[in-house]
Amino acid sequence: MKMKKLQELLNEGEGISVEFKQSRDKLNRDVFESVCAFLNRNGGHLFLGVDDYGNVLGVNEDAIEKVKKEFVTSMNNPQKISPTFYLSIEEIEVAGKQILYIFVPESSQVHRCNGKIFDRNEDGDLDITDNTNQVSAMYMRKQGTYSENRIFPFAELSDLRSDLFIKVRKLAENQRTDHPWKLMDDMELLKSAGLYLKDLQSGKEGITLAAILLLGKDDLIISALPHYRTDAILRRDDIDRYDDRDDIRTNLIESYERLMQFIAKHLNDKFYLEKDQRVSLRDTIFREVVSNILVHREFSNPFPAKLVIENERVFVENSNKPHGNGTIDPGNFSPFPKNPTIAKFFKEIGRVDEPGSGIRNTYKYNKIYSGAEPTFIESDVFRTIIPLKPKHGGDQASDQASDQASDQDDRAKEVLEFCKIPKSRSEIQEFLKIKSKRYLRTKILNPLIKGGLLKLTIPDKPTSPKQKYYTDNR
Repeated sequence: MKMKKLQELLNEGEGISVEFKQSRDKLNRDVFESVCAFLNRNGGHLFLGVDDYGNVLGVNEDAIEKVKKEFVTSMNNPQKISPTFYLSIEEIEVAGKQILYIFVPESSQVHRCNGKIFDRNEDGDLDITDNTNQVSAMYMRKQGTYSENRIFPFAELSDLRSDLFIKVRKLAENQRTDHPWKLMDDMELLKSAGLYLKDLQSGKEGITLAAILLLGKDDLIISALPHYRTDAILRRDDIDRYDDRDDIRTNLIESYERLMQFIAKHLNDKFYLEKDQRVSLRDTIFREVVSNILVHREFSNPFPAKLVIENERVFVENSNKPHGNGTIDPGNFSPFPKNPTIAKFFKEIGRVDEPGSGIRNTYKYNKIYSGAEPTFIESDVFRTIIPLKPKHGGDQASDQASDQASDQDDRAKEVLEFCKIPKSRSEIQEFLKIKSKRYLRTKILNPLIKGGLLKLTIPDKPTSPKQKYYTDNR
């Protein structure tokens, strides 16, 4: 979380979406009641090491790892939180003290803490377990908002693919060697992942739409959602029709793989060094784009999802239940999970990261990949536009320098290696034997700086004649 936003939340004080807990040496006993209430209502921000008045006390250093471990373990214990829900903890320094921050998204399910149902209002966490009207309203709100929770009582375990259960266990184990799915049978895994539910109003119970989309056989998916498909299209030469196409009507796990294969087939890859790691920019960008088109679409809407590769851009469209309208600012937006159960499942198998990180990562890496910024537009149809080329308008000298230069990726890697010891712009230019200052700045230095790969020794004065550039290897 950015410090500015964190400070705003601390200054705002406790409310319907913000909760402070001291937890200096151990977790407060009511921490999980607040987590449960956030999951059941609209999500929220939980701070450990802060008192009720917003004063930063900090979590004692020798207790931090113990508190983090206890929190994660309890969130995966169905005796504590049911159904379980994975949350990550961020360690943040404020005023020289360490606090712990947890973002809790709204869940598509109703959760219990120690067997009780909690809701959230301005006054805090409310135990509504014995209030049948409030409990009923909560279930109705969840089911009305999230189509992924629709129950198919006549779908059976045999309608799901046993090979996919094996595959997701392996993927989950790759993320966490002690992942609990390893020791669960198929039905236990479904229940643990929130893919098998009971409607307390109608009495219906069974496999959900999310389970069918993630693990179902193709005929079951089409039976449950006849309009379901994802269209991958290449349109470069034949712009009226297409040059290549993959009409995808299978489960979300294999849909992800087919979309990534289609992208790898038709888009060039670029590798960059991020610290000491080689990064595939193409795969990093489109991992986020593909996950978004699969995880955050409104499946009850017949609008077909599509990913179209053109000469100068890739644009993506999928049906959406909007929580706002217009172009999204990556630096100032609140993520809202459209299908929390599917998103959580994808996170467990390593296909997505934290809520909101996809847009920020796409924005960050595409500026390095193509020199242009992506666009995200929220409406009834969510649109993502990924430019493949920078906007034209450079001068002739820059164009000539660009034409005469060797591969830009190699030069960027040379700069990062060269700048392990801070170097001036003129030293870098002489090292690369580039004549055009403009080309060096716009095509090499600026993308690396914007991507966070190259640092400035005088960040407050970027045009200082004493400015030098260095690679941050920490």
